[in-house]
Amino acid sequence: MSADAQRFNDVTNFIHLLWSCPLQIALAIAFLWIELGPSVLAGLLVMVLMVPINGWLATKSRGFQVIRFASSSIALVKELQKGILMKHFVSNDSRKESTAGEIVNLMSADAQRFNDVTNFIHLLWSCPLQIALAIAFLWIELGPSVLAGLLVMVLMVPINGWLATKSRGFQMENMKFKDKRMKIVNDILNGIKVILKYYAWESSFEAQVQEIREQELKEVWKFAYLSSVSTFIFSCAPAIVSLATFAVFVSVSPNNILNAEKAFTSISLFNILRFPLAMLPQLISIMVQVLELIHAMLSSLPELGAAVSMTDGTYAWERDTEPVLKNVSLDIKPGRLVAVVGAVGSGKTSLISALLGELHSLKGCINIKGSVAFVPQQAWIQNATLKDNVLFGSDVNEERYRSVVEGCALGPDLDLLPGRDQTEIGEKGINLSGGQKQRVSLARAVYSSADVYLLDDPLSAVDSHVGKHLFERVIGPKGLLKDKTRILVTHGISFLPYVDEIVVLVNGVVSEVGSYDGLRASKGAFSEFLETYGKDESSNANANKGLSPIQHVHFLMTTTDFIAGVHFCMHQDCFIYIFFVFSVSLRKNSSVRSKKDSGDKKGQRLIEKEAMETGRVKFSVYLQYLRSMGWCLVTWSFLFYFIQNVAIIGQNLWLSDWTDDSVEYFNITYPNHIRDTRIGVFGALGVAQGFLVFLGTILLADGSISASRTLHTSLLSNILKVPMVFFDTTPSGRIVNRFAKDIFTVDEMIPMSFRSWILCLLGVLGTLFVICLATPIFTAVVVPMAVIYYFVQRFYVATSRQLRRLDSVSRSPIYSHFGETVSGLSVIRAYGHQQRFLKQNEDTIDQNLKSVYPWIVSNRWLAMRLESLGNLVVFFSALFAVISRGSLNSGLVGLSISYALNVTQTLNWLVRMTSELETNIVAVERVREYAEITNEAPWITANRPPDDWPTGGNIHFENYKVRYRPELELILHGITCDIQSTEKIGIVGRTGAGKSSLTNCLFRIIEASEGQILVDGIDISTLGLHDLRSRLTIIPQDPVLFSGTLRMNLDPFEKSSDEEIWTVLELAHLKDYVRGLPTGLQHEVSEGGENLSVGQRQLVCLARALLRKSRILILDEATAAVDLETDDLIQNTIRTEFSHCTVLTIAHRLNTILDSSRVMVLDSGKIVEFDSPSVLLNNKQGHFYAMAKDAGIRGGETSKPTNISTDL
Repeated sequence: MSADAQRFNDVTNFIHLLWSCPLQIALAIAFLWIELGPSVLAGLLVMVLMVPINGWLATKSRGFQVIRFASSSIALVKELQKGILMKHFVSNDSRKESTAGEIVNLMSADAQRFNDVTNFIHLLWSCPLQIALAIAFLWIELGPSVLAGLLVMVLMVPINGWLATKSRGFQMENMKFKDKRMKIVNDILNGIKVILKYYAWESSFEAQVQEIREQELKEVWKFAYLSSVSTFIFSCAPAIVSLATFAVFVSVSPNNILNAEKAFTSISLFNILRFPLAMLPQLISIMVQVLELIHAMLSSLPELGAAVSMTDGTYAWERDTEPVLKNVSLDIKPGRLVAVVGAVGSGKTSLISALLGELHSLKGCINIKGSVAFVPQQAWIQNATLKDNVLFGSDVNEERYRSVVEGCALGPDLDLLPGRDQTEIGEKGINLSGGQKQRVSLARAVYSSADVYLLDDPLSAVDSHVGKHLFERVIGPKGLLKDKTRILVTHGISFLPYVDEIVVLVNGVVSEVGSYDGLRASKGAFSEFLETYGKDESSNANANKGLSPIQHVHFLMTTTDFIAGVHFCMHQDCFIYIFFVFSVSLRKNSSVRSKKDSGDKKGQRLIEKEAMETGRVKFSVYLQYLRSMGWCLVTWSFLFYFIQNVAIIGQNLWLSDWTDDSVEYFNITYPNHIRDTRIGVFGALGVAQGFLVFLGTILLADGSISASRTLHTSLLSNILKVPMVFFDTTPSGRIVNRFAKDIFTVDEMIPMSFRSWILCLLGVLGTLFVICLATPIFTAVVVPMAVIYYFVQRFYVATSRQLRRLDSVSRSPIYSHFGETVSGLSVIRAYGHQQRFLKQNEDTIDQNLKSVYPWIVSNRWLAMRLESLGNLVVFFSALFAVISRGSLNSGLVGLSISYALNVTQTLNWLVRMTSELETNIVAVERVREYAEITNEAPWITANRPPDDWPTGGNIHFENYKVRYRPELELILHGITCDIQSTEKIGIVGRTGAGKSSLTNCLFRIIEASEGQILVDGIDISTLGLHDLRSRLTIIPQDPVLFSGTLRMNLDPFEKSSDEEIWTVLELAHLKDYVRGLPTGLQHEVSEGGENLSVGQRQLVCLARALLRKSRILILDEATAAVDLETDDLIQNTIRTEFSHCTVLTIAHRLNTILDSSRVMVLDSGKIVEFDSPSVLLNNKQGHFYAMAKDAGIRGGETSKPTNISTDL
């Protein structure tokens, strides 16, 4: 039998067994009042035995049904999540349709909704069938009177349909706001380590998230309000339908007197009818929505284009925008090295993107023969080992691997890594320098052994000598790629004579194509480019002659927590050992390590394994959620639900008493006033139930929204205040998981679970009360059954809870992998590794589903046992009714058996809801975990500096010592120095010398262990972090921009006027570009600033710094990853516009600090030299002299500023 046939069979069996329940009630009541005889006794025994047997068969059938549907739903969710990634894998257009936040919501919420639809798909045909069967049975019991109840039900269908449609609308609006919120949360996580903390912008972004969150919660409240109305109608429906039917039945004829058999059989039928009538309109609405989502998620996947030349190509980043490349034609022969040069924004990166198929084609065609390797301008590094980053899924060839590592100058850096090439690289290469990341990216390309290499300015992020080494050993005519086709975007003028052909771009148009000598003689755009930048370089080039690309010296580090006696690389770009690598590798052992120890496995892992609680959820978690809801709302809500349950029991007892009238008024005219009283009280109690459950649901919704607001606020607020080391060791996917799936659970799942749990608990208590009231002897079995029930429930909950925790923990890698994949789509597509990443994505989903399927199976395990226990309740209820038949009236017997038949489902749902509540409350536990992480120092303190502080910019370090953790060694050893107002200080030093640590201390990213820093006489440790950080300015190496307008990226607090913003844009050389945009300052910056070139992004960062008007500026290798022209623009602006400021520059290119007032040379956390560049260059035994010599700088070259080097 096929799977579909089995599912059909399960559903039909369940319907058959379900509809036997009303017949059992009718037979039970009828048998109890027939005179006892052998045949009657046999019938009673059969009835007593058949009730639990029938229930067990229904349980078995439903169990198989649920398991089979669950298997289908798991497969569907997996394919949908895979489809979401595939949709955004295909092209740049697909990628731009959704932000990372929207994609996360698709995976965390929308894909999960398909799970529910799959479970209920057979309701599309079973609901109409059940409705037809109910009408037929009711007609048999009550005749035409059933039409009155049916009419009421039919009138309720469009009401329920309208409510379902409106609810769907509110949910869709809610999802839109979730998408917007997650978009900003992703921006925060991407920028918090680079911009937000240093600029003290957390409160602005927090306000943006909170504003969207409030709009999101408004939609949640609207949905909750409509759900309350729907619940009111759903609760009133049985009473109103029963009232209409019974009223017509007793009114049409005085001989129609309601007896127990008719009343409780009809009530049972009406209860069965409620479900299909309520579900059918909602199911149709959901199916329409799901079909639309399937169409959106699983759209067809276009093929990647193959290429070798470009003919008359005109390309734009988006369909309706201005083209960035116009009428470009290229014809590149195999094995040629072609350089692409041009000014900032001329279209160099756009040309590479067009060749990769990342741009929208307006006309023309591209053709590349063979496989492609791509090195982007901003390196994309995976959270994997260094070796895995280089291999990138290729088979291991040790000889080729060693030659690539050597050619890309990675050898010396491997000696510094704790696990060598097995060291784990953090998210986005966080524990590598910019140059290190670029060389790993280049090594990946070289190892791939592709046919065509697209190199987007890979030499700009490395030192001059490293650049020379890479060109000679890898890219150039004698390098590893000498027989490959190479297209190199570069500003390195010294490399151009060695290329086969040069393409000059001007404003998106190919201005010139030719050889170096030919273009130089043509006196065109290329000649002007050489005229501008070639003169100063020639002197440096002469100085470079005779120097080997990389020189090594024996260098002994004095810090006891690192490697003793390593061969240390003399170039500036050697691996920058960021602090958290120390923290992780030395967490458990802060003693001295030998070089051999550095390869130990302990040092390899950077990202900590996600913690997972075990055992019961702490009671304090429940209390925190209830406190967040508000004790008053919780108490009143529970009270209303309790009174509603009392009303339900009262109504059923009233009906039981009503049926006794058939005996009292047998063969007597039924008095009208008694009939009217019966009908009136019965209807009033029914309507009262609806109002009470409406009030309880509204209050519970208000409380749950209050809890959602409180928990999200505490999570967001604390995440913005945690120390930087948290983000270094925690993948963003884990944090995103809290804001996406866990907050979704808090918003929608916990309120529903909590309400259902209360109703089920009261329902079980009410059922036991009625059964004990009808047959007091039943109390004898309540206690032992309760004990069995408790142990089954606890055993199940322990398993289910841990499975849900595993689900939450195993979901984080899905988001991390997805986010990493989306950020590197252009690289993955270029290498043709889509299927490999899809397989990895599928594997992470499979790992997650390994905890989902056992959870579903455990639910059926519970259901089988609980429903068996419920069948025992039915058995004993029927048995005691037979034993006590002489002392019972028909109404109580009917009521007792009716309740007993429902107890199986009620018991099952109680444990299910208990488990659901406890497993869902894990989301509160996980949110609470991140909301209670130790914070940084306060943002604002009572000791606030003057409004114009700092006025001079004097900085004084007094015996300043710092360590990253209390158990670790010092990384700065007693720094003492004075930096005078307006001084320009260059900071240099070998790898791990403490350069970045020194600037981090100024911003109190790291707190002092001893000593102090005074800025204009004020100890910065006494200030609030925001008071301190908002008065300093840093231009970081990575130009981070956020989704939103260009104006927001410059001034998120909206403190500056448009005139001031235009002024800084002019100073940053961006005014003309921004004026040319259709929306000017309101131009939408895409996620990560993808619609701006890297140079333009760095100029925006410069404008951002100019707008802050700080007296102290820190340049943390701000021009390390930009081209020569951008570097020149930034350096000139800094010299003129920050002349009145104190400027600290961490040097990447030594040329940029030769005009500094003084240069600080750090070594092993100590100042070893601190004087003017001329003095230091004349000290031939000094550290700075050795570094300058290695960079090809001579002592006489400090008379005028220059920023030319050969790596541009």
